[in-house]
Amino acid sequence: MRALRAAMLALGAAVATFAASPPLHAQAAQADYERLGTYTDMMMRAATLFSEGEKNRATFWFYAGQLRFRSYFAANPDVDPTGGPALFASLMETVGRPINEYAFGDIPHLVSILDEVLEWDEADPDPALPAETHRDIREGLAALRDQTRRDTAKIRAQREANGLPNR
Repeated sequence: MRALRAAMLALGAAVATFAASPPLHAQAAQADYERLGTYTDMMMRAATLFSEGEKNRATFWFYAGQLRFRSYFAANPDVDPTGGPALFASLMETVGRPINEYAFGDIPHLVSILDEVLEWDEADPDPALPAETHRDIREGLAALRDQTRRDTAKIRAQREANGLPNR
């Protein structure tokens, strides 16, 4: 738990630095910074909820943020890798690792959370994301859900072999 809190503090500083970076291309760049800030907020919300014991809600926001980040990057393949992609990679490691370790301990519940994320995303789409690109990323999340469901026994056995709890 201390490691997660320390990581959250470090990420907070990184987010503040990223958010304070001057736009490179005026209005278009500012919109990109704001969009990435929204996705970062989802991931940071996940970290906060997880540290407060709201682990299922944290899982939801982690995957919602991940879905939006991945869609943004798919739609913007030329984005500077030292900006948003570096921040995303850091969030995936520091926020994602403990959340995934928890979430994969109860596969049926994780599958239902992934369904909820996909339903939420469909009901509240981000208008800045191109529909076709975003649809491809949504299909990737649905494929992860389906593969996880199919591999439940294998995942449980691997977790047990690694000393991780199954619920």
